[in-house]
Amino acid sequence: MSGKTSEKGGDTISPAPARSSGSIDAVKLGDADDAFEVFKKQEGQVDFRTVSWIHASVIFLKIIFATGVLTIPSAMYVLGAFPGAVNVLGWQFLNTYCAIVQGNFRNSHPGCHSIADMAHVVGGSWLREVVGVFFLVTYAIVGASGIFGASTALNALSNHAVCTNYFMLIATIAVFILASARKFEKIAWLTWAGFISVFVAVFIVVVGVTTRDRPAAAPQTGDYEFGYYAIGHPTFVAAITSVSTIFCSGAGTSAFLPVISEMRRPRDYNKAVYLCMGIVTASYLAFSLVVYRWCGKWVASPSLGSAGDTIKKVAYGIGFVGLLVSACLYVHVAAKYLFVRMLRNSRHLQQNSAVHWSLWLACTFGMSVVGFLIASGIPIFNYLLALAGSLTFAPLALGLPGYLWIHDHGHYRTGTWWRVLVYYLNWLMILLAVFLTIGGTYGVIQNIIDAYARGEIDRAFSCADNSNSS
Repeated sequence: MSGKTSEKGGDTISPAPARSSGSIDAVKLGDADDAFEVFKKQEGQVDFRTVSWIHASVIFLKIIFATGVLTIPSAMYVLGAFPGAVNVLGWQFLNTYCAIVQGNFRNSHPGCHSIADMAHVVGGSWLREVVGVFFLVTYAIVGASGIFGASTALNALSNHAVCTNYFMLIATIAVFILASARKFEKIAWLTWAGFISVFVAVFIVVVGVTTRDRPAAAPQTGDYEFGYYAIGHPTFVAAITSVSTIFCSGAGTSAFLPVISEMRRPRDYNKAVYLCMGIVTASYLAFSLVVYRWCGKWVASPSLGSAGDTIKKVAYGIGFVGLLVSACLYVHVAAKYLFVRMLRNSRHLQQNSAVHWSLWLACTFGMSVVGFLIASGIPIFNYLLALAGSLTFAPLALGLPGYLWIHDHGHYRTGTWWRVLVYYLNWLMILLAVFLTIGGTYGVIQNIIDAYARGEIDRAFSCADNSNSS
């Protein structure tokens, strides 16, 4: 295959270097490989490749560090502090590994713009279509979680002045406007503001919960059950839902891939990933353990409501921008996939034509509407994230990266004992993804059914606020 190119379904994809080590340092994108990039630097066309690795890292941070940090403390209550901490560290390690695998594979095949293009390389057209649907469903669900989080903020700030669904509609309109910026570079300043706002908001809540004698949601007089456990004793349904939630909090790595196509130097991707995931892992572990230690079973979901009404309003006021930007990024990534898929190899992809703009706005509007409908149908925050984690992120961000690695490292199967071990560990990761998909989806659906039966969810498109259900 070396020295040749392949055309699959009209998409030109460059070859992988023979016996690639998988290291980006070993894959230098020179002029020859640059010719296979989705966005090309040509005079008279829109230049999409303007993102530095620092900006890329901040975009990754905002993709990952957003809705996840708001629901991990309630997942820890189900699992217990020690299993919860192990889950945070374990899943973040695997998510980082999968992000690097995907980036290395993409830079070995520069014609790939999305995870669906990578699936095309290893499985042909049918797998690309399946993975493309999974990708869109995934970011519709997490986009819905961002819309739901923003509506919860508006509810808190306005003392529930209007119907929750009206606030969801307002948030959806704002998300559509923000997501419609065409280039990641143009929303880079939003990601800075969004990350800082959510980080500061969570930090305020962390400080706030430590200043109270007892949790804000607990009875303020008399005896009460605190509900802090080093090791919990959950049912399978409750446990797998919480595990899926924690996994989902760092599993959005497939959204990193479209950013590579807009980086000035795609081989700097690894640096951006390590910086992002290091900050995310440390923050998740510290913030969630402190909030759970001081709130116990009385932790709210989203967790910004855990320190009382005053701090809740302050935190949501500061974090509102970050929640909107999170949803904006999720919608933007999904819309960019559709946009590139429909206009790839067309002159309209990088021209300011009517076709270019109308299709781009149609993609962002469509994904925003889908996110609104999902948020209204499943208005419990942690169930939205758990559903994304089990149903779509598990195969997309865990199973497929394992197979991508195996595809490029098949020779490890007959190498040294260490290489053989690594080879079969990647197969084990695929099996783990299958288990999480089946078991997690069952658990989340059962929890949603039970929540409707208990009255925690009134009905789809209801004006009831379910932000504190967990």
